[in-house]
Amino acid sequence: MVSCVSILGSTGSIGRQSLDILSRLPEIRVAALTAGSNVSRMARQCRDFRPELAVMATEQAAMALKAEISDLPTRVSWGEEGLIEAATMPQADCVITAVVGMVGLKPTLAAIRQGKRIGLANKETLVCAGELVMAEAERWGAEIVPVDSEHSAIFQCLMGCGNKREVKRLILTCSGGPFFGMTREQLTQVTKADALKHPNWKMGAKITVDCATLMNKGLEVIEAMRLYGLPLEQVDVVIHRQSIVHSMVEFVDGAVMAQMGTPDMRLPIQLALTYPDRIASPVEPLDLLSCGSLSFSAPDLENFPCLALARECAKLGGTACPAMNGANEEAVALFLAEKIGFYDIYRLVSQAVERVPFVGSPTLEEILMADRQAREVVEQLR
Repeated sequence: MVSCVSILGSTGSIGRQSLDILSRLPEIRVAALTAGSNVSRMARQCRDFRPELAVMATEQAAMALKAEISDLPTRVSWGEEGLIEAATMPQADCVITAVVGMVGLKPTLAAIRQGKRIGLANKETLVCAGELVMAEAERWGAEIVPVDSEHSAIFQCLMGCGNKREVKRLILTCSGGPFFGMTREQLTQVTKADALKHPNWKMGAKITVDCATLMNKGLEVIEAMRLYGLPLEQVDVVIHRQSIVHSMVEFVDGAVMAQMGTPDMRLPIQLALTYPDRIASPVEPLDLLSCGSLSFSAPDLENFPCLALARECAKLGGTACPAMNGANEEAVALFLAEKIGFYDIYRLVSQAVERVPFVGSPTLEEILMADRQAREVVEQLR
């Protein structure tokens, strides 16, 4: 079990659930909390957990927070510099990276270079710079424990597996999102409100839209490749509407191991904090007698082309992945602002991937450049 933690993105869904777990584990201290613009929620969190440092996205939000908690000893900072400081606090032996987007990459790398445990919930870190991140983790002895339910499931299924040559394939499960079974004609009519009605999980708006397009599962395919050092051909996706089986591992002898449980993110979050130990949690146990039948089917790549696009980018590697990710972030933001339609997300992302110059073995600077260029293409084409 870790002794002290910093949470990047504490006011979001994963951050709030992380603090719920920490409220039940008083032996783990909180060194730093970071957020975007939700000053009131951050102020409440600072009063509840008394971090040494609180970081907001902008100076304006930081000044508002400073005024709100002027009676506390918590120091307030802002911006990327503050994020990196939070990620590298000497007393924190674990960093939960729950921020959304490319903003999480630099602080995660900074924490890795301090040899800290990373409770990884920021997909973009591995999607955009997975090879670099994993190489740095090995170099500095940093431990990456995934918080995403699917990757935590695989992590748990692989506990005790000493040789990845024993693994035949990873099987990521996918709920199918709110639009499962819809035709292309029906999907052209869906709205932001429709897309935000996930059938099983309560998450932030961006990831919920990614689940609706199946881009989220495409990002997870790339994450799995990087995290577990396997080629694309050994990472599959199946639709599992019930979200009871969180993912599976098939071994070369034909055995398949699955991690099952109620759909509650607090379980993988707690494991990231207590690993290699398991302790009692507030998560409701899975009742096999009442959870109903479990079904599995192939994803619909024709009507949900973002998953196929992500697999193509995974095959290309290099800057294709950060270009796709950056374009998707911009396109989803436009969809949430109701400036584009549902299928425009795929159109804009695929066009951005085609237009951004490809680099096969990019540096960090080239990864960040591909991200910026893809965002610019989306703005130009929308």
